[in-house]
Amino acid sequence: MALQRVAVVGGGAAGLCAARHILSRPNSFAPPVVFELSDNIGGTWCYEERVGTYDNGRPIHSSMYRNLRTNLPKEVMMFPDFPFDAELSSFLPHQEVQKYLQRYCESHDIRRHIQFNTVVENVKPVVMTTDEEERTTWEVTSCDSSGRQKTETFDSVFVCSGHYSDPHIPDIPGINYFKGKLLHSHEYRCAELFSGQSVLVLGARASGLDISMELAKVGAQVTLSHGRPRFTFPLPAGIHQSSPLLAVQDDGSFRFQDGSVGEADVLLFCTGYNFSYPFLDAAQLGLEIQDHVVAPLFRFMMPPSFPSLFFIGICKIICPFPHFDCQVRFSLAVLDGSVTLPSRAQMEDDARRELWEKAARGVLQRHLLVMDQDQWEYCRALARSASFPPLRPVVRSLYEEVWRQRRIHPENYRSNNYRLISDTQWELID
Repeated sequence: MALQRVAVVGGGAAGLCAARHILSRPNSFAPPVVFELSDNIGGTWCYEERVGTYDNGRPIHSSMYRNLRTNLPKEVMMFPDFPFDAELSSFLPHQEVQKYLQRYCESHDIRRHIQFNTVVENVKPVVMTTDEEERTTWEVTSCDSSGRQKTETFDSVFVCSGHYSDPHIPDIPGINYFKGKLLHSHEYRCAELFSGQSVLVLGARASGLDISMELAKVGAQVTLSHGRPRFTFPLPAGIHQSSPLLAVQDDGSFRFQDGSVGEADVLLFCTGYNFSYPFLDAAQLGLEIQDHVVAPLFRFMMPPSFPSLFFIGICKIICPFPHFDCQVRFSLAVLDGSVTLPSRAQMEDDARRELWEKAARGVLQRHLLVMDQDQWEYCRALARSASFPPLRPVVRSLYEEVWRQRRIHPENYRSNNYRLISDTQWELID
């Protein structure tokens, strides 16, 4: 039987994971072709001081800021079969994660399968019907840095292009009246530029809270505007919370949901990112791709009409690298035939029901792909279906402990260091 050819779109953590597992199955798969937009691996972990566009006019994808440290410990964050250097502290600067991904890439001899500075322009299914079966292949059109375009045919495509590069800017009435500096966290690199200024930060998830604390340390006066329950832990001096921003008034001041009014020199959106797949025709694939939702996807990965196209890592609030690993292993088991999928109609029903049940519980549309506590059973189910080892219980246990610590000590939880001592136990070390 001919080896299957797989295209991987993106050379970040998810794309490297896909390539590593494809290369480990030489009896089923030809070496992958990995298309990477930039000149390096790592995706969003590849720090770029510049913002906006590269010299060639292509947008800068990384949303990494200069002093970012991981909010998960390395003991939880690692790929299941590839630990970080044991000498490192648990919470790492982004440079160490990039070095880890470089090491992962070298260890599995992935780099020679990556086409750098290559943009994927189009991914199109080609359906061939014979008397016996319907077979789909994929035409992938790419363009390299010299402008040379080519189209190749693959049996499957893994979409690993991430979702932290297309900033989501909410629609705020009167925003044109604001005369100060306006930016999204995607363009934020360091706090010093904002020293002594007043900054309104919109959004209080991980980046909103982290950036607010960075800004306060350099003497910025921060208003942290969000619709979540008010934080009860002590925030650093220089940060105060406010209700959600409703509008910008004619004089450039802000009107908040609780009726209060305020002003600021800078408006900083920490409002997340949109899903963006300019190389896909959503309608052709039977998908709706909106700002915060891609649906329907069976197992949050496959369009039911085209189950040889896999979106890796589109769910949010997950333990990313282990999650990618589970999804990739499951996907390859689908392709090699060791997992049998339900009918197209059944996959569509399952995918839609999953989202409908969330919506019925009151989950907002923009949070439908938030997995959070559901991630553990999800990964367990993938492992069970595809017969690979499940994530060790200690990963969940430590992940949940860190979430607790983060809510109590948002400024200093990263000073803790941990060690895994068994599949079920971890310890705090000095």
